Amino acid sequence: MNRRDLLKGTLAAGAALTALPVRAQVPAVPTSLGPRDRRLFAIAQEQLAKHGAGLWARDVVGVADFGLRSSDPRFHFVDLERGVVDSYHVAHGMGSDPEHDGWLDYFSNVHESWCTSRGAYMTFGWYTGKYGTSIRLEGRDPTNSNALDRAIVMHRASYAEPSHLAQYGKLGRSNGCFAMSDANFKLALLRLGGGRLLYADKLGLGPGGETVTQPPRDLQLLVPEGTPQPPLVPGGF
Repeated sequence: MNRRDLLKGTLAAGAALTALPVRAQVPAVPTSLGPRDRRLFAIAQEQLAKHGAGLWARDVVGVADFGLRSSDPRFHFVDLERGVVDSYHVAHGMGSDPEHDGWLDYFSNVHESWCTSRGAYMTFGWYTGKYGTSIRLEGRDPTNSNALDRAIVMHRASYAEPSHLAQYGKLGRSNGCFAMSDANFKLALLRLGGGRLLYADKLGLGPGGETVTQPPRDLQLLVPEGTPQPPLVPGGF
């Protein structure tokens, strides 16, 4: 084949390709998702646009919704590649919930506040600490800029296990860390560790996309006298 024939063949192939129907682009938020998960996708994409510089991976974003009670699955893995959201339990800090009713009342970035902090985090590598394998977190907002110095991390904890939830109707409390059950933390290690984004806020997104509000204090039921309570161990509950 001479050069002229090769050029004709290339042009013909190009014309055939342009005649093919244009493939539709994948929507930014999959239409198959429900109202809540569509909002979570939008939040994940918004935070990636704001804090994406320097991330090592952008496939999964963690969204911790502390507007829900600790008895609810409120730690969401927003998988932007697969177009799905998976939800799990996570504990908050004891300083954020001084009454230990399962609701987060306060965020704080202050040392020794034992509070959870609001904002975007970048997950770092794994290390072995008090709770075994843990994930370091770097705060990327003014509201969580002390995360590394405060040793705010992701780790497993017995007070986040399903058995604890079944016994007490809520999770225990951390020192401000994102504490999960052993099984759920293993998923976090695989899917969220290593330079991905985690965002924490008080969103209050119910399963159907409805807004969940914390009940007024004077309407909450008192724990009946004699009901077993977890021991008051600092950092444990």
